[in-house]
Amino acid sequence: MKIIVPMAGRGSRLRPHTLTVPKPLIPVAGKSIVHRLVEDIAKILKEPIEEVAFILGDEAFFGNDVVKSLEDLAQGLGAKASIYRQDQPLGTGHAIMCAKESLSGPAVIAYADTLIRADFELDPEADAVIWVKQVDQPEAFGVVKLNQNNEIIELVEKPKEFVSDLAVIGIYYFKEVGVLRNELQNVLDNNIQNGGEYQINDGIKAMMANGKVFKTGSVDEWMDCGNKDVTVETNTRMLGFLHNDGEHLVDYGVTLENSTIIPPCYIGENVVLKNTTIGPNVSLGKGCHVTDSTIKNSLVQTYSQIKNADLDNAMIGNHVRYDGKFTSVSIGDYAVLE
Repeated sequence: MKIIVPMAGRGSRLRPHTLTVPKPLIPVAGKSIVHRLVEDIAKILKEPIEEVAFILGDEAFFGNDVVKSLEDLAQGLGAKASIYRQDQPLGTGHAIMCAKESLSGPAVIAYADTLIRADFELDPEADAVIWVKQVDQPEAFGVVKLNQNNEIIELVEKPKEFVSDLAVIGIYYFKEVGVLRNELQNVLDNNIQNGGEYQINDGIKAMMANGKVFKTGSVDEWMDCGNKDVTVETNTRMLGFLHNDGEHLVDYGVTLENSTIIPPCYIGENVVLKNTTIGPNVSLGKGCHVTDSTIKNSLVQTYSQIKNADLDNAMIGNHVRYDGKFTSVSIGDYAVLE
């Protein structure tokens, strides 16, 4: 089995956090989005992963440190890491085809801006599976249309009239991903574009037209990481799941001086807390120092210094110096508020 992970976009909806850190590498509950996603998919598949192929953007943004972290991720699963580059943002189908050398055999394709919780078996009779989640407002999503055999017969983007309430979450399984590769090559060769881009859906629709059977795979939880507010919410939900799973989330070396941690919280290594209450639902990355503060329902990355703060629903980047009493903030890397 292979896992194909397009992650070339910079994540404009999460700026300023994504000006220096690619969105898939922003940590949620102490671990980057892409690390959590790939590891969770590997657990769901319950079979050996032979290769993880990552499609990255330009080297100025996805540099050697990013490549090294992704290689370590793949190796941790006993898999080969393959690194590809998408030099132009020409859509999901184009991104996948940047990794066409890896597009053979059974594979999962997963976009690295979402997290899931799921436990199910792949349907052995299906040529492909599209992961979906039942939603309350299907008109805001791309959805699948099913026939009487619960097979997917159509993909509809943001339907104005009700088609179904099963939203596509951006994770796909192909029994033979080479079939998708061939259809996407045809999309590229014939310049078939939607919204000025080459889309995976056009390859999937061609597969359906040729009689390939698509089934749905449902997930228990679907967590978005598209902007600051939903990323903070996802951090809260993930902390709750990990806490209930019994995971140890607070580093044993944390320094506590007249301070309290209210679980669930993730506290990284070399964190110092003085006259501070942390939690619930807070992630503090390694090397953070927090003094005379109260923080809840928030996500703070690494090596930030916070004092005199009362924060709720906050997202703070790396190497931030923060001194104040704002209540809802979104601060990028190396910002200073004094």
